[in-house]
Amino acid sequence: MENKTNANEELISKKALLERYAISYGALYRWKRKGLIPEEWFIKKATVTGQETFFPRELICQRVELILNRKEEVLLDELSRKLQSSTPEALVISTRYGEKKLLISDIHRITLSRKDGSSVEITDKIFDMLKEKNNEC
Repeated sequence: MENKTNANEELISKKALLERYAISYGALYRWKRKGLIPEEWFIKKATVTGQETFFPRELICQRVELILNRKEEVLLDELSRKLQSSTPEALVISTRYGEKKLLISDIHRITLSRKDGSSVEITDKIFDMLKEKNNEC
């Protein structure tokens, strides 16, 4: 089953992914726990049969192929460290309902909605703060 969230992002269902690569549900979630597959790639969507999990097709297929090709020669923990060291910066929003991690490169606009119904765009302020922090390092 395929789907699209926007014109640029084609999705693949978890079921289709598992079938395509002949991997188990357990392997997929073990890779997630080890950090081989980023949490933000697990996209929950309502469907006519309930809630299903989808992934950005290109990203997940490349990652699964990499894991399958390298798992015999490199320990998964070592591969995870290598992949995480090359992970792009992300904005993590923590709420009482959990965390949401958004890649900085995916953010187009950040808006603060006020109680009075007005809103203020704060994208530039957030990006300026990130630049300052990067310059300090």
